Amino acid sequence: MSRTGDRKLIGEGRYLRLVDVGSWEWTERKRSQGVVAVAALTCDDELVLVEQYRPALACPVYELPAGLVGDEARFRGEARLDAARRELLEETGFEASSWSHLLDTPTSAGLTNEMVSLFAARDLTRVGPGGGDESEEIRVHLLPLAGLVSELRTRASAGAQIDSKIFAALYLLNSSH
Repeated sequence: MSRTGDRKLIGEGRYLRLVDVGSWEWTERKRSQGVVAVAALTCDDELVLVEQYRPALACPVYELPAGLVGDEARFRGEARLDAARRELLEETGFEASSWSHLLDTPTSAGLTNEMVSLFAARDLTRVGPGGGDESEEIRVHLLPLAGLVSELRTRASAGAQIDSKIFAALYLLNSSH
């Protein structure tokens, strides 16, 4: 397999471009400095999850609150933690007074060069309704950690998809005690 080669633009849309280097094709975002995801825990040991319909999968997906870093002109150059705070508030209506960085990892190494920074947020206060911005229809769920995996399996068997970052976050949260 060739690891090097000339970079070729294969195609471009409003938000994504498809590139080729050597024998590998992948996507990259046009206006983003990465992705943040937030494992937010309430004082009642509930994990805050969001549910939204994802057209690429044609079904609802349960996810950690997440979003793009620096994707709008007013957010260019923002720190990842600032983006995490912004996305948690926008999607869930929560603010957190305690934050820690858990991990930086590829979102899908065979498909994109995109990296996600995973944060833990604790000491939550609800200050707004959540639900996302005008382009999103997000439902917020507070699911108890006790029995969470079983509950997510139940929701998956009913036709939803479960984002794997939830399970990575659970592992990292449990191993940080």
